[in-house]
Amino acid sequence: MCGRYVSASQPDEIARYFDADLAEALVDASPEANFNVAPTSQVFVVLATGETRRVDTARWGLVPSWAKDVSIGAKMINARAETLATSNAFKRAFQRKRCIVPADGFYEWQAIAGQKRKQPMFIHRADGDRFAFAGLWELWRNPDAPDDPPLRTCTIITGQPNEKVAEVHDRMPVMLAPDAWSTWLDPMNHDLALLGKLLVPAPASIIAMHPVSLAVNNARNNEPTLIDEVTIEPRPEGAQIRLL
Repeated sequence: MCGRYVSASQPDEIARYFDADLAEALVDASPEANFNVAPTSQVFVVLATGETRRVDTARWGLVPSWAKDVSIGAKMINARAETLATSNAFKRAFQRKRCIVPADGFYEWQAIAGQKRKQPMFIHRADGDRFAFAGLWELWRNPDAPDDPPLRTCTIITGQPNEKVAEVHDRMPVMLAPDAWSTWLDPMNHDLALLGKLLVPAPASIIAMHPVSLAVNNARNNEPTLIDEVTIEPRPEGAQIRLL
């Protein structure tokens, strides 16, 4: 799964990277870098309308159009690639509302033999580039307030891990290569078989990772130091891990 990630790039940087326009609300925006993005946060997404791409925002945790209230989104931060076409929650968005979720890296927690507490790992591009996570988005209207503006929400698609990420977790975000962006974002592309072929593990060669501080476990912490590598001391069998 993907439950925390890093979004440290400014909207204009993301727009240049994805050759996209900025949503009007983001034109003069300078949001604080987020080194600990948690579910239900407002996040950046890349959408397409016809042939035009734009960078916009969405609430992380997809709320299907038929949902009675927004709380269901907290359970839908990820969508399994294997069941997109059949899931009641995601199949409509898979057909026509696909997006990219830009990320500068993400966190996973590695089980340590003999330990109850898992070790957080920061997973990022080995070349320092950013990830383009495959995502879905939806618009939700509050049935109790039909005149309110619709809420845009999103989810990150996960699939089988490559051999690098498999050392830490049995799932990983689907990472789209640049030559797949147009196909994925095209709202007129309803070829689910073709789209499904894009949902494969990224090459292990592009991935790097290192252990980071347990401070990332608290979603209220948001400092650049969260992604700094920490040293784990060798320990005698049965001893607790101590991070330097």
